[in-house]
Amino acid sequence: MAYIRTETLVDTTPERAWDALRDWGALHERLAVGFVTETTLDGADRIVTFSDGSVVRERLVALDEATRRLSWSIVGGPYEHHNGSAQVFAESDGRTRFVWIADVLPDALADRTAAMMELGTSAIRRTLEGDRVRGD
Repeated sequence: MAYIRTETLVDTTPERAWDALRDWGALHERLAVGFVTETTLDGADRIVTFSDGSVVRERLVALDEATRRLSWSIVGGPYEHHNGSAQVFAESDGRTRFVWIADVLPDALADRTAAMMELGTSAIRRTLEGDRVRGD
């Protein structure tokens, strides 16, 4: 099983980053503008459309307020197994460390997944540091 991890320092507060991350239905508006172009809720799942046109169904696994961690699974393909999580951590200088982890099968999808996660992490940093997050 492939393990993929990205992280970035974001010039925003952990509270602001967590508020955007935990907003399950607004991924394309509050967290990953440009990387995700549409998010549609379908019950507890969300249907996510990415900028390259790919579409996945994500199922919420856990939302942990105390640790500011969200986890989900992509169901119905293209993975045999997918578990993703994102978490925000407070840095001593007031910034936020944003960590995104995915475990995926088959291993053959690891390189493409890692490349997408790098693009997504950059979009998350830009979005959270910009003025496009609701609540500013």
